[in-house]
Amino acid sequence: MTKTVEQLHASLINDGDFLSLTRSHEWHMPAFEFEVVGAQYNTKVSVLDTGIIVFEPQTQTTKDVVLSCAVHGNETAPIEICAELIQQAILGNITLSQRVLFLFGNPAAMNIAERFVEENLNRLFSGAHSEDGGLKNKERIRAKDLENAVRDFFESGGSDRDRKHYDLHTAIRESKNDKFAVYPFRHGKPWKTTELSFLKACGVSTILLSHSPTTTFSYFSSNNFGADAFTVELGKVRPFGENDMTQFADAKRTLKALITDEDMQLTPFDEHDFSIFEIDQTINRTKENFVLHFPDDAKNFTDYPVGYLLATDGDIEYHVRTEGEAIIFPNANVALGQRALLTVKPTKL
Repeated sequence: MTKTVEQLHASLINDGDFLSLTRSHEWHMPAFEFEVVGAQYNTKVSVLDTGIIVFEPQTQTTKDVVLSCAVHGNETAPIEICAELIQQAILGNITLSQRVLFLFGNPAAMNIAERFVEENLNRLFSGAHSEDGGLKNKERIRAKDLENAVRDFFESGGSDRDRKHYDLHTAIRESKNDKFAVYPFRHGKPWKTTELSFLKACGVSTILLSHSPTTTFSYFSSNNFGADAFTVELGKVRPFGENDMTQFADAKRTLKALITDEDMQLTPFDEHDFSIFEIDQTINRTKENFVLHFPDDAKNFTDYPVGYLLATDGDIEYHVRTEGEAIIFPNANVALGQRALLTVKPTKL
């Protein structure tokens, strides 16, 4: 039975469980608003659609923060982190002191415990949703809706704000560097060491510098709105209820501190505290007989000797070109034309 707006509202303010509400409305939910009453000030809460919720403290703020997760539906640890923060904010157990937009990207994929239903959502931003056949499936429509939500959120806050977007993921496979972040291409602007100090406080000390535009969610926010944005990988894909949440304690504590103005316990940037990489090769699958030439259980950031055959795409061979070159995000089963492997090499800022 379809719930009325009043029933949705009553359910949410009673238990704060926006995740369950989202999962029971895979593609759409009626919009509604309410206020959380606080000791010092109230917070306006706006449910804009399924998986899209905005908190606006009715006091002076300086930051506009986007926390997104479930862009891939089976990446559950970040979903559980965001669900808990949302619940605590609605129930008044924490008081937000900055504007925050929370996004559960792909509820339908979440419900079937898959990365996506028809198409990889994290390849559909920066307008890619409307190319190559246009808005031909629900994930493309969802990508456009998520773009609009971010655009409206940042623009309604004003141009002189400190804008952040942390797009939280987990990787398909194990990693030699358990947690890492992709820093989107900045078109000549300098990398911000203060942001790297924030990531270190989250338990993330491996950074991958991107040197070209992409269709990822974090690049969309960085390029279009000047946000400090990252794709943050927090461990490995696991089913709901099977995550060891103690592994993400630093990330949850630091994200909570960011939106409540608690002490984030940042330390001055020291390059020796980080493993910094840059992309060397982007290898796309263009043929049906694409093959990766390393074990299926090879971990992210595994390096191979110069000359090692990494992949074949029909008659094209891809070899290791650089000392220390390592694999990341290997997936031989992507759709034709999509990225099947990145290689990265150590670098410095």
